[in-house]
Order: sequence, then structure tokens, then C-alpha cells
Amino acid sequence: MRLVHLSVPTGKREAALGVLDDEGIDYVVSAEDSGRDIAIIVEFPLPTNALEPVLEALREVGINDDTYTVVVDANTVISRQFDELEERYAEEEDEDRIAREELTSKANELAPSLPTYAIMTVISAVIATAGLLLDSPAVVVGSMVIAPLIGPAMTANVGTVVDDQELFRRGVKLQAFGLVLAIASGTVFALVVRTANVIPPIADVTSVGQIRERIAPDFLSLVVALGAGAAGVISLTSGVSTALVGVMIAVALIPPAATVGIGIAWGEPLVSLGSGVLLLVNVLSINLAVLVGLWYQGYRPEHWFREDSARAATIKRIGVLVAAILVLSAFLGGVTLDSYQRATTESEIQASIEESVDPPVRVLDVTVEQTNTVIFQQPRRVVVTVGIPPDADQPNLVGELDAVADEAAGRDVSTEVHYVVVQRTD
Repeated sequence: MRLVHLSVPTGKREAALGVLDDEGIDYVVSAEDSGRDIAIIVEFPLPTNALEPVLEALREVGINDDTYTVVVDANTVISRQFDELEERYAEEEDEDRIAREELTSKANELAPSLPTYAIMTVISAVIATAGLLLDSPAVVVGSMVIAPLIGPAMTANVGTVVDDQELFRRGVKLQAFGLVLAIASGTVFALVVRTANVIPPIADVTSVGQIRERIAPDFLSLVVALGAGAAGVISLTSGVSTALVGVMIAVALIPPAATVGIGIAWGEPLVSLGSGVLLLVNVLSINLAVLVGLWYQGYRPEHWFREDSARAATIKRIGVLVAAILVLSAFLGGVTLDSYQRATTESEIQASIEESVDPPVRVLDVTVEQTNTVIFQQPRRVVVTVGIPPDADQPNLVGELDAVADEAAGRDVSTEVHYVVVQRTD
């Protein structure tokens, strides 16, 4: 619930109090003797979801931007009339939805000053880079907690739906600046780590698990980003804390940005390409989810004659975001298809080899090694471990199993067979 402090200009007293009486709102009137063009100060409590329609009604009778309105949280209101008002608006409006004015105010607060934003982004990117190189999930998660990236995403899209171009431009600029700064910070720190031998030399950064997870994005990455954006808009419009949701959004942005920097520092363009695509998809998807969510919840500009402009801008920006995501989804689709085909091929190789070996020899393990490319890998070597009884002659299976593996893989692969003597008790 909210407590509203409203200044009413001279000549508007009866109109303002008439609106409050019509709505059945409890209020207290205080005289204003500061000598300004303000007649009275009115204080009244409101359910959260009643704030926007009541302020709109007051605006229609001339209580506008020439005066001031202060809205603060109220913990408890004991009043039969307030209870009736709360029940009425609970039926008409979403109980948790905050007013447009509060939404805009929160969006402004979420976008910090540039120096603070830059420092926090650099620190977050450096910690994320360290966590990725150390293959430490705990450190990577820690970097997300301090990342300030939720604010600009919310600010840009709130600016779109309420037709506030300054707010929109500020959000877009902060997002672009933050991502470039995160990549640059990750690159510089990774170069220092590599040249100064701060950690044991890493010949192949793709062998590090935390890095490998972010260089071959598939369609599930799109789901994660859309979910993060949807959670962000719900937390923003319901007035609850966005801290935990901010961590979720940082999950989708900071580690991929740091991975791009690591790829640049190690001279691995495919590492930077894969993680860069993931970063772009996540940014676009988060913005799309937030923008659609805000418009769906009914947020519009303050003045009705600006609704057409806001609607056109929203539709245009949704179209641009969807088109960009579809273009990048071609890469995601390729990675997803490649992962499916690779898993299917490995399964076929294993099944074919197991079927081609007759007792008493048994296949103990089949390992399929892929090519050294970062993405779009193909099988290059098959290592087969077979068990033979102690009293059996060692069979020569290399040629036969190599032919079977070549056929199942659809290409020429090298085959290596390990023989293990297996003893079993009855």
C-alpha cells in the first residue's frame, strides 16, 4: 500500500477532493501558508494497484505537473473505508502491479551513475574472468552478484512503453557501454594472467569446463535469457526486490562477455565467436522479454495522445529484436543440430562395435574423440577397450572394428583397441 502526499493548487481544491470522495478514499487536508500557488496539502492511503487510476483521475481534473506528488510505502492502514477500497481494486486491477509513476522512478533508480556503473562492471568482469580460468563455479557466481546490468535493460524498455526517449536512450547507451567494457576488462585481465603466468599455462582454453560451457550455445540458452527477462519485468512491476533477478540476468551476460575476452587474449577466434553469439542472443532476448512484459501489463504514456507514438515505437523495437534473434538463432540451431548429430553418431558407433564383437570377448568401453575444433566437431578417433578371458587367445580386432567405426561415423576415423584380461569368479 502507498501513502500519497498531494499538493493542490489554488482553485483546484473542490475538484481534487471531489475525486477522492467519489473514490471513497480517506484523506487528511492541511492548509498551505508558504505563499506559493498551493492551496492545501492532502494526504491519503491507497492500495498499490489503485495508485495509477487515482492519479490519472486527479490529473484529468487539473492536478498535473505544476504541483508535486510524493508517494511512499505504508506498512499498515487501519480503516474500514480503506479495506473496502482495497477489495474493490483487488477485483478490478492486478493487486501487485505498481503505478506508471513508480515504475519510471524505479527504472531511474536501477540505472546507476556512469562512474559507479563502470567500476562495478569492470570488477564483475575481472572476477568472472578469474573464475572461468580457474574453472570455479563459485567465483563465477560471485561475479554475477555484483554485476549492475539489470538496471539498463529495465530502463531502456520502460522508456519505450511510457514514451520517454531520454530514459530509453540512457538505457541503451548503458547496456552497450557495459557490455563493451566487460569484454575489454576481461580481455586485458586475461592477457595479464597469460603473460605473467599467474596460473599454470593453459594450452587449450576450451579444455576448461566453465569456458567450454559458453562457447557452443544452443536453443536452451535462448530459454534462459527469455526467462531472466520475464522474471526481471515481474519483479520490477510488482515492486519487489530485483536483486536476485539481477543475478539471473548477470548469469546470461557477464560470463559470456568474459569468455569473449578470454578468446581474444588466447587468440582463439572461435571461442570469441561462440560466446559472442551467446552474449548477443542473451542481451536481445532479455530486452524482448522485458519490453513485451511491460506492454502486456498495460503500461502506457502519461498522456493519451502519446499512446500511438509509444505503440509504434514498441512494435518497431519488438520487430527489430525478434528479427535479430532469428538471425542469430541460425547459429544456435546449427549448434543444437550438431550436438544432436554428435550424440547420435557416438551412440551408433558404440552400438555397432558392441554388436560386432562375439563372446567370450566383451566390449568394456568405447570412447569417441572429436576433432579439435571448438564448435561443429566430428569424430576423429575411436578407442575401444575389450576384455578377454585369461585362457583365450588375443584376437586381432583392429581392422574389423575400424571398418565398423568408419561406417557408423560416415567418415574415416582412426581406431585403437585396448585388450584387458578379465578374470571373474563364479
